[in-house]
Amino acid sequence: MDRAFYRDTWAEIDLDAIFYNVQSMKQHVGTQVDVIAVVKANAYGHGDIQVAKTALEAGATHLAVAFLDEALALRKKGLPLNVPIIVLGATNPSYAPLAASQNIALTIFRVDWLEQAMMYAPYDRPLNVHMKLDTGMGRLGAKTKEEVQQMVHMLKQHTCFVLEGVYTHFATADEQNADYFSFQYDTFLHMLEWLPIKPPLIHCANSAAALRYPDRVFNAVRFGISMYGLTPSQEMKPFLPYPLKEAFSLHSRLTHVKKVKAGEKISYGATYAAEADEWIGTVPIGYADGWLRRMQHFSVLVDGKRAPIVGRICMDQMMIRLPYELPIGTKVTLIGEQQGDRISIDDVAAHVNTINYEIPCTISYRVPRIFLKNKSIIEVRNAVL
Repeated sequence: MDRAFYRDTWAEIDLDAIFYNVQSMKQHVGTQVDVIAVVKANAYGHGDIQVAKTALEAGATHLAVAFLDEALALRKKGLPLNVPIIVLGATNPSYAPLAASQNIALTIFRVDWLEQAMMYAPYDRPLNVHMKLDTGMGRLGAKTKEEVQQMVHMLKQHTCFVLEGVYTHFATADEQNADYFSFQYDTFLHMLEWLPIKPPLIHCANSAAALRYPDRVFNAVRFGISMYGLTPSQEMKPFLPYPLKEAFSLHSRLTHVKKVKAGEKISYGATYAAEADEWIGTVPIGYADGWLRRMQHFSVLVDGKRAPIVGRICMDQMMIRLPYELPIGTKVTLIGEQQGDRISIDDVAAHVNTINYEIPCTISYRVPRIFLKNKSIIEVRNAVL
């Protein structure tokens, strides 16, 4: 019988949590503010088309990605042309006609980019563009009045371009100290005065800014990390206006169980030696799946109890010290809840001294994604088969 996947490791994506997080943000910022759902990097590792559809159902009006390839992938997966997609990163100007044909808006931030893109006119349909202003992030964006006004003048001269939006990005909105955030916000206000006519969409707020400063979001917010139920930073937790629901969990099963004697070694380098007679379980997940070697000494949940990872994590497998003998096939939870205990993405991030954004993005294509609604499986995606 054909199956969606044939291994004992998988991720579960709770689409109800995504729906709740989007609706909560809409209620928080007000119905007059558009929510732009950020689904770049395969929706932060959650699954791009499934998250995109759920966000739209919950009231998001636009989608945002990092690269043109990601936007085209959404179209190929069935996202209709009437759903607007914005590319937030840089795009080669020679691809502007392709973007226009697929109703994909591109970010502009350089005069010479527009000059090059105009060489490919006329287009089959107008290209929507969003002008990015650099207020202090130092990544992409126009910085001078001359640049901004020259681009506006060029756009007026060519009907193949439509200025749909203008935006900036905050560097410190997730920090308690709001001084630099206020500096960037005031700078953005000043730069907006350089535009003779304001475009339909003005957006500056990422998840952190939208959560903390709903009165400073203009008429659209870019909802990224917190759409997935994750706090933009640990410093932000006291400022959350509503609880977030984490959508991503990661599971596996025991494929081998053995009893080892005191002193016996486990895994590469023989870095772990049993302190006493111990039950050791083998779990089929490793660093090629994104469960990195740095996760050694972390714990997972098995039979509702914490079980430490022992020995070095291999490419495809790892070993854990079981509380007692357990049958092969017993469920192992690496991220998520089991019998009242919970391991969060924040717990994993803290162990490897990184941010929560990195953890679901790191879980690789080898791990199948199971999508749930109302606790029922609605789809399974396996990038390997």
